[in-house]
Amino acid sequence: MVEKPNMMTIREIAQEGILSEYALRLLLKAGRLPAIYVGKKALINRDLLMEQLTNLQGDVSGRK
Repeated sequence: MVEKPNMMTIREIAQEGILSEYALRLLLKAGRLPAIYVGKKALINRDLLMEQLTNLQGDVSGRK
């Protein structure tokens, strides 16, 4: 059985307190979010976003 991706809008992710709406929109514009468009609305894969943020946090904390 294939697991469905957890797709959310920018506003829904921002309401969870992960990142601000502004930061998410900047990342989306830069092409750095795992998103697909349905019409003009961007749906972001929350699980992939969390992976990216975890990896980024590991990279930052590992720097000297």
